[in-house]
Amino acid sequence: MQTSLRARLFSNHLVVLLLGMLLAAALAWRSIEGLYLTTQRENLLAQAELTAEALQAQALPDLPVESYTQTANVLPGIHTRILGGQGAVLIGLTAPNSGDWVQLPAVENAPVTTPEELLRRPEIAQALRGQSATAVRRVATAEGRRVLYAAAPILGREGTISGIVYLAMPLPPGGLPASLVRSLAAAFLAALLLAAVAAALLARRIARPVESVAGAASAVSTGDLDQRVSIESGIRELDALGATFNRMTDNLRRETQVRNAFVADVSHELRTPLTVIKGTVETLQAGALDDLTGRGPLLASMERETDRLIRLVQDLLVLVRAEAGTLSFHLQPVDLARLAVDRCDHLASLASVRGITFHVRCQSTLCASVLGDPDRLSQVFDNLLDNAVRYSPDGATVTVELRPGDRLWECAVRDRGPGIAADHLPLVFERFYRADPSRDRQRGGAGLGLAIARALIEAQGGRITAECPPEGGTILRFTLPADPDCHETGENLTPS
Repeated sequence: MQTSLRARLFSNHLVVLLLGMLLAAALAWRSIEGLYLTTQRENLLAQAELTAEALQAQALPDLPVESYTQTANVLPGIHTRILGGQGAVLIGLTAPNSGDWVQLPAVENAPVTTPEELLRRPEIAQALRGQSATAVRRVATAEGRRVLYAAAPILGREGTISGIVYLAMPLPPGGLPASLVRSLAAAFLAALLLAAVAAALLARRIARPVESVAGAASAVSTGDLDQRVSIESGIRELDALGATFNRMTDNLRRETQVRNAFVADVSHELRTPLTVIKGTVETLQAGALDDLTGRGPLLASMERETDRLIRLVQDLLVLVRAEAGTLSFHLQPVDLARLAVDRCDHLASLASVRGITFHVRCQSTLCASVLGDPDRLSQVFDNLLDNAVRYSPDGATVTVELRPGDRLWECAVRDRGPGIAADHLPLVFERFYRADPSRDRQRGGAGLGLAIARALIEAQGGRITAECPPEGGTILRFTLPADPDCHETGENLTPS
C-alpha cells in the first residue's frame, strides 16, 4: 500500500526519535539507579556510624543470642542488629537514643546465617578492622530481592572493637522507588509527545517543498509552463531540486516560444512563395496563358518561387536532421584551402554583379587538411560566403583566412559590411534570425544559412562563432579537427 511522503517521513522520524529516546532512557535509568544506590549507601552508612557512635563505651545488654535470619531483611524498613565480636547477633535496636532494646521477631522457616558465615562477609570483616563499609547482595527468596547492608564498628572504653552495628535495608524491586518510577514514566510520555510533534514538524518541513514540486510538475504536465517553486526551504538538496525544476520550466517555456516562433516563421516563409505561385496560376487561368508575350515573365516568376520553396524545404530538412543527429556524414581528409577556393569560384559570378571579389590565404606551410564531409563543408562555405556577399558593399573584398591551431584548423570568413550590433551577435545562428529583416527579405534570404552552418560544423566536431572587429565588418569563424597525417606544404591561394 502506498503512503504519502509526509506520512513516511513522520513514521521514520518518529522511529528514529523513539530509538534515541529508548537508548537515552536506558542510560538515564542506569545513571539514576546508580545515583540512588550511592545515596542510599551513604545514608545507611551514616546511620550505622551514628548508631555505633551512640553505643561507644557502653555495655551491651545481656540478651539471649539470636540466629541471624536473612529473610527478615526483605521486610519494609531498616533492620538494625548488634553483632558481637564473634559474629553472633546480640540485639535488635529500635531506638538507639532511648536505650530501648528489643529482639527481632523470629521468621517462620527463615534460613539462618551462622556467625562464621557473617564473619566472612566483606563489610563485616572490614568493620572488625575498624572501618565502616557497605555491600549489596540478594536474599534467597522467590523474588531474589536485593538488600543493602552497612556495618560500622562499636568502640569500647579502651578503644577496642566491642561489637558491630549491622543495618539491612531492602532495595526497591525495580531498582528505584515506585514514586520515582512514576515520575520517570511521566517524563518519558511527555518526551514521546514532544517527539511526535517534532517528527510532524520535520516531516512537514521536508515534505512541503517536495509536495510543491509535485504539484507544480502536475500543472506543467497539463501545459502550464509558468509554474515556479520556492528555493528558500533552508535544505540544500531541496533548494537544488527547486532550482532545477525552475530551470526546467524556463527551458520548456523558452523551447515552446522557439517552437512557436519556428512554426510561425516557417509558415510565413512558405506562404510567400505559395502566394506568388497561386497568384500566377490564377492569372494564367484567367487568360494570360494565351498571351505568348505576357506569360513568359509569369512562368519565370513561378519558377523562381518554386526554386525558393524547394531550397527552403531542403534547408529545413538539413537543419532538422543535423540537430536530431540523423544526418549522414562521410568524414575524410579534406583540403580546406582548396575547398574554399572552389566555393569562391562557384559564387564568383554572383559576387561579380556587384564587383565583389574573394581572397583566400593560408597562414601556414602545412596543408590545411581537416577531417570532414566535403559536401557538407561545401554547404557551410556556400552559406557563409553568400551571407558575406549579401552584407558587403559593392566593390568590396571578402577574405577567407585559414590558420592552424592545436590539432585543429581555423577558418575565418570576413566581409566589409556594416557589422552586427553586439546584442545581436549571440542570435545570428538562430533559425530565421535576420539582423536586418527588410533588407534580407528583399534579397531572398530565409534566415537559415548560419543556423545550418552551425549545425553542420558542430555535427563534424567543430565550433563556429561570430564577431565584429573594431575596424568594421563581420567575421564568421569556425574550427574543425585537423588531419594528423597531413604534412604537405601549402601556399597562399587566390580564387581564379
